[in-house]
This record gives sequence, structure tokens and C-alpha cells, in this order.
Amino acid sequence: MTTRYAIADTIREDGRIEAGSSAFRKANLAMFVGGFATFAMLYATQPILPRLAADFAVAPTTASLSVAAGTAALAAMLIPASVLSDRYGRERVMKAALVLGAIVALAAAFAADFTQLLVLRVLLGAVLAGLPAAAMAYLGEEVAPGAQGRAMGLYIAGNALGGMSGRFLVAVLTDWSSWRLALAALGFIGVIAAALFWYALPRSRHFAPRAAGLGDVLADAATLLGDRGMRSLFAIAFLMMGAFTSLYNYLGFRLQLAPFSLGQSAIGGVFMLYLVGTASSAWTGRLVDRIGRRTVLWMMILASGCGLALTLSGALPAVIAGVAVFTFGYFGAHTAASGWVSRRAHERRALAAALYLCSYYLGASLLGTLSGLAWERAAWPGVVAALALAMSIALGAAWWLRKLQPLGAPAATALNPVS
Repeated sequence: MTTRYAIADTIREDGRIEAGSSAFRKANLAMFVGGFATFAMLYATQPILPRLAADFAVAPTTASLSVAAGTAALAAMLIPASVLSDRYGRERVMKAALVLGAIVALAAAFAADFTQLLVLRVLLGAVLAGLPAAAMAYLGEEVAPGAQGRAMGLYIAGNALGGMSGRFLVAVLTDWSSWRLALAALGFIGVIAAALFWYALPRSRHFAPRAAGLGDVLADAATLLGDRGMRSLFAIAFLMMGAFTSLYNYLGFRLQLAPFSLGQSAIGGVFMLYLVGTASSAWTGRLVDRIGRRTVLWMMILASGCGLALTLSGALPAVIAGVAVFTFGYFGAHTAASGWVSRRAHERRALAAALYLCSYYLGASLLGTLSGLAWERAAWPGVVAALALAMSIALGAAWWLRKLQPLGAPAATALNPVS
């Protein structure tokens, strides 16, 4: 009896990947590496925005387009990429995205001027869209429901670690040599990540091709957008990612000024706080499996807001602590919300993930750029005020979601914490 139940803990009759199995470890490795490479390449220019602004003689808001252009292109391509993943499979789309992304990331190191750099950053975002568009759907289809929170948390932890490592590496290499060498190094890391992803990712066993005609896509999108719960989750993604990107976009400009006067490497070191996001994602995934998304989501947004307030301090330790708390709360909220979208969407997982991430990256692009106007008009207090407004709206949406009724469930189960 004991042996039988031990086996059942890792191998399900329906073939879904259960926690503790070798397939679960391989899936986590692949998704972690994929998320790592995607975020490392996508946000590579963020810590060197002041250097790009100086080298190309452009304003800070214009320099921030090197980040916003990539995220906007990724957002625009998420739905087409999800359609491709519905027709040709999650594996193919994710693998192609990583390979093409590594090639374009290498090419960006040789941009002759700022316009060429922006074009390549747009292309990078467009090709990378395949991984996030299919990743949530893959985990929702292949991983057992009781282990999805942990799997999603580890995937997002890879995003966080990649974002941290890529930014830190670029900052240090730029200080030591040049931003071109730094971007080239990230391109080579992308090549290695793509090879490891191909090796480790378990084959899809539950993927079923779906019709990908325009009418079908529009009908599915209308169904998803007709659900107020989905709309609220998409809005939270837009607002929280916009706040997160804005904070890190303009933090470097602030830390260059008095009373901090930090150098490029020291500013890059601040991005090591992404380790907090890595820990938050993995921990939040387990917490979601225990107490549910309804409670976790609003608590994490509130924590993030408290961290934002701390960054107003003129003392560097307080600013760093504030960024750490902000980062912890942000990644926790993203873990809870993204897993909720995948669970609520059922057979429309790929398109739901694409709509969620489209909102997510549009927030990064639009709010990440527009908050530059707040920086130019009122410096850091202006940025904090703008982000506080966005996060207050997100918190209100998360508070309403506490009583959201699960799709297809009777009213008596409306407070089911995991639906």
C-alpha cells in the first residue's frame, strides 16, 4: 500500500506531470532557463539607459524606447504566437523563439546608430514572444493541477533571475568595456539557454491542435474579454508591470544624482535585488497552492506599494530596502495572477495567456515610457506618485477578485480559493 501511494504521488493515470517526478524536474529546468534567457535579453538595455542617452545624444525618455520598443513588439506578437502554438504545438514555438531571439540579440551588439538599435530591439521582442505566449499554456496542459502553482512560480523565478543577471552583467561589462560587448555576451548566453531548453523540455502529451482561423480567434477572445474576472486580471498585469518597469527604468537616473552619485557598476548591482523576485515567485507558487490566489494577490500588491513608498527616502539603505520589498510584492502578484488566468481559461489557455501577457508588456511599454514624463517634470517624487496611482487601481481590482465566482461553478463555490 505504501509503495502504491508513493508512486501515485508522482505518476498520474492521465499522464500529467506531478511534483516529485523526473519529468517535473526537467520541465522546471527548461521553463526556468527559457524564462531566464527571455528576460535577460529583453531587458538588457535597462541598466545602461544613461549610457545610451549619452552615447547617442538622446533624452532619457527616448533612451527608454530601447526597452519599450522590445516589450511593445513582444506584446503585439503574443496573440499571433499563441495562434501558432495552438496549431503547431507549444514545443516548436518556444524552441524557435529562443533560437531566433539569441541570433537577434547578438546582432544588436553591432547596431551602427540608435535607430538600428531600436529596429533590432523591436525584432527581438517580436521573436521572443513565442516563449511566453506558449509557456503558460504548456504548464497548464502538462502539469498536474496540484503542482501548477509551483511550476508557474519556478518559471517566473527564472524570469526574475534572468532579468537580474542580464541587467547586472550588462552593467558590469559596460563599465569594464562597452555596451556592445555586453549585448554580445547576452546573445551568447541566449544560445546556450536555447540548447539547454531543447534538451530538457519534456514532450507535450496533452496538446491538441485547435482551429486557428481569424473567426475562431476573435470568438475566443470575445469570450475571454467578456469575463469580468479575466478583464480584471489583464488590468492588473498592465498596471503592475508598467509600475515595475517604470521603477527600474528611472531608478538608474536617480541613483546617478546626488546624494547617491553611484557609478554604472554600482547601479547594476541594485538589479541583484531581482534575487528577491526569484525567491518571491517560488515561495508564492507554494503559498498559492496552500491558501489560494484570492488572498495572495491583493496582499502582494499591497506589499509592493509599501516598498514603493520607501523609495522616497534620501537614505540609500532605505531606498534599496524599498526596491527589495517592491520587487518581492510584484513578482508574488505576477505569479498569483498569471496562474489564475491559466486555470480560469480552460481550453483557451494559450489565447488567455497571450492576452494576459499582451496587457503585461503593453503596461511595460506604455507606462514605462510615459512615466519618463513624470521624471522629467518632478523627478523621483513624480515617478512615485504616478506609480502609486496605477498600483492603487490594481489593488482595487485584486480586492474585488476575492469574491469572483469560478467559471461554471455554482454560487456556493464562489469563494473556492484556487479557482
